[in-house]
Amino acid sequence: MNSRLIVGTGRYRDFEQMQACHVASGTEMVTVALRRVEFDVSDGAGVLDHIDRDRIHLLPNTSGCYTPEDAVTTAELGRELLGTDLVKLEVIGDDRTLFPDAEGTLEAARRLVKAGFVVLPYCTDDPVLCQRLQDIGCAAVMPLAAPIGSGLGIRNPTNLMIIREQVSIPLIVDAGVGTASDAALAMELGADAVLMNTAIAAADDPVQMATAMKHAVIAGQLARQAGRMPRRLYATASSPLDGRLGTP
Repeated sequence: MNSRLIVGTGRYRDFEQMQACHVASGTEMVTVALRRVEFDVSDGAGVLDHIDRDRIHLLPNTSGCYTPEDAVTTAELGRELLGTDLVKLEVIGDDRTLFPDAEGTLEAARRLVKAGFVVLPYCTDDPVLCQRLQDIGCAAVMPLAAPIGSGLGIRNPTNLMIIREQVSIPLIVDAGVGTASDAALAMELGADAVLMNTAIAAADDPVQMATAMKHAVIAGQLARQAGRMPRRLYATASSPLDGRLGTP
């Protein structure tokens, strides 16, 4: 895969707009809420009929699950119906904030890893929790930047930097991104990828925002690889002072 941008499939005006955003973003992976997928509808009426499966990988998620048991059952159904071991694990602990339940996430992750799933858990930006998830065999960690759908951007860049130092598995920033600069910053802080849905779907022009996010993720990755200049308290001339013309 070349793209480091993962996008969602919800909140779009219609399936045609969703498809256009997938194309504009250049994504090669989209996340699908298993609880919202209808498998018994006629051809062309379901979300899966509007995803280019030849180009785009599916990442089923357990959105809407509040217990480890529900999350595990939902993941098992997804594997059976979609034929993939990939799962974005979500165990929600609070209705208002939609923050994940750390204890429930760890428990469900242990069970899913043992069952042979490739587990990508949505979690808080807690470096210790991310370390624990790595230790039990998760394929990646997906800490939030801010509450789901808030568009607040990265609230705690320091934690993301610490997580990057402490885990060797992929770090995917998930939830809270609001605009292209948020995505670029996430990559500059060390993320391997960024996942978003509302930031694109709720924009005034979703297709144009999808294009902006594509370039933002690329720019952020390139900037991190390039290495930023050091910060300085005082100005430093960009042109050398040697050989300058004297004052008459």
